[in-house]
Amino acid sequence: MSTAKKMAGEAVGFELTSEAVLNVFPHPILVLGPDDAVGFVNPGAEQFFATGAAQLCRSTLADLVPFGSPVIELVREARENEAVISEYGVDLGTPRLGQRLVDVTASAIVERPGAVLLTLRENSIASKMDRQLTHRGAARSVTGMAAVLAHEVKNPLSGIRGAAQLLEQNATVDDRELTRLICDETDRIVGIVERMEMFTDKPVRREPVNIHRVLERVRKVAESGFAKGIHFNEVYDPSIPPVSGNFYLFILVFLNLVKNAAAAAPAEGGEITLTTAFRHGLRLSVPGSRNRLKLPIEVSVRDNGPGVAEDLQPYLFDPFVTNKARGSGLGLALVAKLIGDHGGVVECAAVDRGCLFRVMLPMDEGEEDT
Repeated sequence: MSTAKKMAGEAVGFELTSEAVLNVFPHPILVLGPDDAVGFVNPGAEQFFATGAAQLCRSTLADLVPFGSPVIELVREARENEAVISEYGVDLGTPRLGQRLVDVTASAIVERPGAVLLTLRENSIASKMDRQLTHRGAARSVTGMAAVLAHEVKNPLSGIRGAAQLLEQNATVDDRELTRLICDETDRIVGIVERMEMFTDKPVRREPVNIHRVLERVRKVAESGFAKGIHFNEVYDPSIPPVSGNFYLFILVFLNLVKNAAAAAPAEGGEITLTTAFRHGLRLSVPGSRNRLKLPIEVSVRDNGPGVAEDLQPYLFDPFVTNKARGSGLGLALVAKLIGDHGGVVECAAVDRGCLFRVMLPMDEGEEDT
């Protein structure tokens, strides 16, 4: 057994039988003893800290993270409560390592009191937040463009549609097909402009919202319309507290997600799974502030379709990006904008089959986080 391996056993009081698995895990992993001494590191941690295992195992957590880092408090909290706690968007940057924004998970090893498994993930949800801020910036540009379009395009289109309807009254059967096409296409363009007008920065009026009532309304609308014949699975946690937000805007968000799922699901055997869960210890660091935003309520929408093309995934929430022949590409952009307005996060998560959209939301401020 190498020196690092021996020190790992000494630090946590037992032999790490899962060491081989941890060594191939792509994210940096450290095992800390009761005094925050580093007892074990995997190759991912060596690469992250640009230091060999032997030297890392002669260090403490305080030696590796910036002074006053929230990671130290996170580890202490996980150890004392024997819990698993995650925090997103933590800055572990140092002059030597440069800027390093990571997600951190501290997991108490209950079998060995005081020992904590620390996992770092550079491919962080914070980067998703940064991207969603970009989405919101794009949404603002859409808003300005919509104001112009409403005046320069929407009003003339109503005249074009009216003229087509007048022509239709005396048109032949073949010509009526053309006038109907004019009406349908003008309606489609007006619809796009109206959807763009929804990208505004008006303050969201919030109140406690039962997210299950939102999902029930969305499911009924879907089953009576665009999702006829699709089977819905509901995996709900009935104990989750109210969400802080706007009931009707949440309906709009999840209606868009369910509509996407219905379009992706196969015609035969199509399924959509709606899931809610309470995630203890899920937090997001607010850039430029010491505040930690708690996002414990998770809502997901999953279909059993072919999934999203890999080259499209990074741009899913950008305006006008779509893989649908007649899609406007505004649905997911609007979802990202509205969830951002509510202080939440939305992501398209990787799954073996189909597509999974996960939304993480803050609970109502009047509720206690237990």
